[in-house]
Amino acid sequence: MAFENPSREEIKGILQNAGNIAVVGLSDKSDRTSYMVAQALQNNGYRIIPVNPAASGEILGEKVYAALKDIPEPVDIVNVFRRSEYTPEVAREAVEIGANVLWLQLGIESDEAYEIASQGGLTVIMDRCIKVEDSILIGKR
Repeated sequence: MAFENPSREEIKGILQNAGNIAVVGLSDKSDRTSYMVAQALQNNGYRIIPVNPAASGEILGEKVYAALKDIPEPVDIVNVFRRSEYTPEVAREAVEIGANVLWLQLGIESDEAYEIASQGGLTVIMDRCIKVEDSILIGKR
């Protein structure tokens, strides 16, 4: 069966009910897309949790974690800014921590990550920008 993203209504519900959003691959460089997207989400009232093994300290005022499994609280959405070949491992970690949604950013798709996450009970969104979807479906919170 071919992958199909959830409907716009389902995505709206996901965003409306999102608490913590772990941003995998969040850069500490303000000119990077991951930083700009995470900052926009933060400005719209979402709690972001940076995940980047190459960074330390804080990004956007939030403690950086090396891996999803290091986050000491529940994660609703795992938003991924990594190349497609790295997403199956992220999907496995998202299943292990009990996340609700695996969200692969614009330009990122992986059938293997989809299979792993969906079999683990996660909703999967691929090749969509969470910032754009939030702007279209939610606006200011």
